[in-house]
Amino acid sequence: MAAAAVSEAWPELELAERERRRELLLTGPGLEERVRAAGGRLPPRLFTLPLLHYLEVSGCGSLRAPGPGLAQGLPQLHSLVLRRNALGPGLSPGLGPLPALRVLDLSGNALEALPPGQGLGPAEPPGFPQLQSLNLSGNRLRELPADLARCAPRLQSLNLTGNCLDAFPDALFQPGALPLLSELAAADNCLRELSPNIAHLASLKTLDLSNNQLSEIPAELADCPKLKEVNFQGNKLRDKRLEKMVSGCQTRSILEYLRVGGRGCRGRAKADGTDREDCRKKRRERKQRRESGEGEEKVADAARLLLRVLHVSENPAPLTVRVSPEVRDVRPYIVGAVVRGMDLQPGNALKRFLAFQTKLHEDLCEKRTAATIATHDLHAVRGPLLYAARPPQDLKIVPLGRREAKAKDLVRQLQLEAEEQRKQKKRQSVSGLHRYLHLLDGKESYPCLVDADGDVISFPPITNSEKTKIKKTTCDLFLEVTSASSLQICKDAMDALVLKMAEMNKYTLENKEEGCLSDTEASAISGQLSDPKANPSAGKDGQGPLVVEQVRVVDLEGSLKVVYPSKADLTAAPSHVTVLR
Repeated sequence: MAAAAVSEAWPELELAERERRRELLLTGPGLEERVRAAGGRLPPRLFTLPLLHYLEVSGCGSLRAPGPGLAQGLPQLHSLVLRRNALGPGLSPGLGPLPALRVLDLSGNALEALPPGQGLGPAEPPGFPQLQSLNLSGNRLRELPADLARCAPRLQSLNLTGNCLDAFPDALFQPGALPLLSELAAADNCLRELSPNIAHLASLKTLDLSNNQLSEIPAELADCPKLKEVNFQGNKLRDKRLEKMVSGCQTRSILEYLRVGGRGCRGRAKADGTDREDCRKKRRERKQRRESGEGEEKVADAARLLLRVLHVSENPAPLTVRVSPEVRDVRPYIVGAVVRGMDLQPGNALKRFLAFQTKLHEDLCEKRTAATIATHDLHAVRGPLLYAARPPQDLKIVPLGRREAKAKDLVRQLQLEAEEQRKQKKRQSVSGLHRYLHLLDGKESYPCLVDADGDVISFPPITNSEKTKIKKTTCDLFLEVTSASSLQICKDAMDALVLKMAEMNKYTLENKEEGCLSDTEASAISGQLSDPKANPSAGKDGQGPLVVEQVRVVDLEGSLKVVYPSKADLTAAPSHVTVLR
């Protein structure tokens, strides 16, 4: 009787064990109650699935600790995602050792401290020798373990955003401590100083310390050989000129300013014993460069990185999405936006754009379980749009790269393909759209976005329509993000996508990639004559500021549900992107 009760309470575990699954996602409305019944921890039976490579338990307010047996029972675990739960104030017992773990996401919990001795678990480091990504954002951490670097020596990405940290441990920046760390994010904390030893992070490419309490930036930061992007906005720096620079200048300008010692050659001049005459000479050289026109070029370059928001009231033909009431029980949240002025023609721009969308789906969107992004060629979209839910046998779509099919038949075909993949690869994992079929389990109706012609252009979380597929020649896009869990995750994903588009245009402009399509090739792909007026926001060189047009989401009576971007959106723009509202 007891065994039967356990199986009934956790049918996912029984299924994973029977099918020898390598990925497991625990979610759903009954999860809270089941975890509460297990004492706020994961069920012990979960730790008897040694084949698991990916485990995610997210959005469970009753999960307070992972539970004993995690390390011993899941030795092959590659990714552990425990975001938006109630873990805290500490992790007891610890998580490690997990020798195969590469991704650990504990964001959005209530952690106040990490266990001593190796940082996250056992006393003998390293307990996470393969860990590459650690996300601790959105917790209440006041300090980091001194041996965090020894705990995860191969760490590449560390996200500490939104905690209560006032300092980094000295050991974090010691020579050779984290030789592979390329991304360090600690925005929205209480950091008071940054150690000059940060120069020992030889692989650091991105540093975000915005909205802290820093008063100085060490000149040694300029010695980081691979540093490409910094964000110090929201700090009250003593050097007011530097404070202005971090709000409007590019990273290379900031690093150059630090490299020569800043105003008055403070900092490095003292540290390196630089002669005052050398300092004056460098200042004269900078002045001459500005007078020769270099300053104007930088200003012009910055002007091309503007992100302008066009309000509905300013738009003569704004796009609107109407929402039918039946989606409330299926996938209730949707956010839309129109972006004009994107340049996808040079080199691998389109490929990079699609790759970033895939990365967002994997990380922020939690493998599409939290949200799903869809991008459309705006010129193929006819509004107003209708966001509705239809039975599988009534929903028809022309999926990307496929023929028109009913949703019922498409899902069945994908299921057959998934089974064939498993047989060929002789393992349980699948790829492509097949990875998301489980998100439709138990749904009597499927969500869809329908245009004014009555065509389904989006079937989240599975696929878009071939009708609105973006191409290299696409410069104006309609973006949509849908979710079954929250409106905020839709906005977060949309923010990340739009800001990345601005960065991509910046990269394209700076690098002048080869491999651009000729007018003839562009016309052949798009099926229409090239028209320079098709992109009104482009400049003389075809590159201009992105324009983000607000899209209103309303109910069938016309009452506003959400508008994006609002004043509260796009607030985390990097230093080289200026949002004009």
